[in-house]
Amino acid sequence: MTSIPATMTAIEIAEPGGPEVLKPVTMDTPKPGEREILIKVAAAGVNRPDVLQRAGAYPPPPGASPLPGLEVAGEVVALGDGASQWKTGDKVCALTAGGGYAEYCVVHETNALPVPRGLSMAEAAGVPETFFTVWTNVFERGSLKPGESLLVHGGSSGIGTTAIQIASALGSTVYTTAGSAEKCKVCEELGAARCINYREEDFAEVIREITNKKGVDVILDMVGGDYIQKNIKAAAMDGRIVNIAYLNGSTAEVNFVMVMMKRLTLTGSTLRARAIADKAAIAATLKDKIWPLIEAGKVKPQLFKTFPLREAAAAHALMETSAHIGKIVLVV
Repeated sequence: MTSIPATMTAIEIAEPGGPEVLKPVTMDTPKPGEREILIKVAAAGVNRPDVLQRAGAYPPPPGASPLPGLEVAGEVVALGDGASQWKTGDKVCALTAGGGYAEYCVVHETNALPVPRGLSMAEAAGVPETFFTVWTNVFERGSLKPGESLLVHGGSSGIGTTAIQIASALGSTVYTTAGSAEKCKVCEELGAARCINYREEDFAEVIREITNKKGVDVILDMVGGDYIQKNIKAAAMDGRIVNIAYLNGSTAEVNFVMVMMKRLTLTGSTLRARAIADKAAIAATLKDKIWPLIEAGKVKPQLFKTFPLREAAAAHALMETSAHIGKIVLVV
């Protein structure tokens, strides 16, 4: 039995602001509640919502930890009342509603998954937030089917590299956008049929050209702003456009005639505030459909750089440069 210390190191947001507001602190080790597990964190993924939360723009949902961190990998060290899916010593990765930037983290037992065979703890920590997000938005909301086409914006991000690999592995043609020749090369190596350098080309024009004016069936967008109207132009008949973030802003002037003429569906979602049961259903589907692809080496989280937990500020500074390709992870 692993002895659990009364206190732990965690990274708190001292006040809304830049990366420097992330401070290591000593605080009480959390205790698992009903059907929760306590994870001794080996690694925690860094995600854009953490950056938004740090800046004061994305408060945690009611009841969630105020600490940043939406995904972890580690060892189960304690079980709450009624928790039966795991035993102490199990190695898991988990989606959290917050609290991942710490030495210990509690999570509902249904929101954890076994660490896939062949992945390090750092790689496994980069799986939950991105894989849950891609699955629920591309395949559930966007209903992407084998033989259809997908356009992923931000192809070199954690979300982007995941979406390219999963959609390619499941039989779709994937196009993507990225901001440099180096990033485009990586996207194409991961399975994209074509990566469009958005600094040099208009993606909507390129998509119309390479699809013989048909357009793409599903678009996953985290950019927003002027991309919103361009997405409508790039979409195929009965296309589905799914927004998960708005790096260029959430408002745009849109001509809806094309939405009507093409019978488009515009949708979007956030993951963090969804019910535990919703996340449990996504977890079960991922284990069934995607874990075999990871364990077969067909899909792999792309780890760009790791930082010690105490250097969370440096990890956020790197994320804000957008120089990374794939995931940034904190190692405990």
